[in-house]
Parts: sequence; structure tokens; C-alpha cells
Amino acid sequence: MQLEKAVMQPAQGETAQKIEFMFNPTELKFARSVSIEQSEGARTDSGQNKTSFKHPNPYTLTISNIILDTYEKKEGDRNVLKPLKPFTDAVAYAKGGEGNQQRPPIYIFTWGTNTYLRCFVKTCNFRLTLFLPDGTPVRAILDLNLEQADDSTPQPSLGTPNVSLAQRQTQGRPLFE
Repeated sequence: MQLEKAVMQPAQGETAQKIEFMFNPTELKFARSVSIEQSEGARTDSGQNKTSFKHPNPYTLTISNIILDTYEKKEGDRNVLKPLKPFTDAVAYAKGGEGNQQRPPIYIFTWGTNTYLRCFVKTCNFRLTLFLPDGTPVRAILDLNLEQADDSTPQPSLGTPNVSLAQRQTQGRPLFE
């Protein structure tokens, strides 16, 4: 069996670069919550504030302790900031495509044959933990917080119905009013 790398593939229409994890995560932590509103004036029979359920919040995926390590690299640039850059760029606004300068790039987080989440990078924290004698950083440990992003393509049932000429005429309405 071949080892598959975890990947954040840019969603269709995005110009961001693919992010391939150097080492696979050891844990994927998913969370989801519901937004509620507690009305202070309205009470239940037992005296508690009445709770109104507003909506479910998007899934979040936390991936902690992602290791980037260039210490054993024999040739070329050993600075770990280069493989770290795609992760830090993912928090910036998109530089092209559908979300140009409006939002961060959207990715599809996959690992092997599993597609986990269509998401954007909400937070990216890293620490540099190993340095060469000249001060060059060669190891970074990264924590990502990804948040689910809906597909921006409108669902056919949610838009204005596309009523044909025959339907309008049979419903007794003139074509042009």
C-alpha cells in the first residue's frame, strides 16, 4: 500500500496553489455547533430563559502539530519558510479567480480517497523550533483551523423559477404587462 499525503487542493475557480503536507497529520479534530438566542424576558414554566435555535454553524477542522522539516535536505535552500509559505498565504485574500481580493482561497481538504471538507483557512499558527548554526530555520510546527465553506454555485431549487412561455400563458397572465 502506497503512503498518501494529506492535501489541500484549491477548489474549482481558485488560483491558489495546492498545499501538500510534508508529513501527514496525526489527528483531525472536527467540531460543529448550533447558534442559539436566549430571550431574557421570556421564561419557561420552570423559570429558565426560553431558547431559540437560530442555525447550525459550519464545521471546523483543527489540525495541530503539522511538522515541516528541511533539516536533512542535502541540496538547495534548507530554509523551512519556503514550504511554510503556501500555508501562510492561505490566510490572505485570494489573489485571483472567483474570490479575487474578496475572501481567502477555498480548498478541498483530502487525504487519500477521503474528501473531508470544502473549506478556507481561518487561522494558521506556527512556531519555528530548529535552527542551523547560522540562524536558518529548518523546522516549523504548524496548527491550522479550517472552516467549512459552502459551494457558491446556487442550487437550482433556490433561485427564481424559470417559467416557460406556455406556463405563463396557461396561468392566465399576459406575457408582457
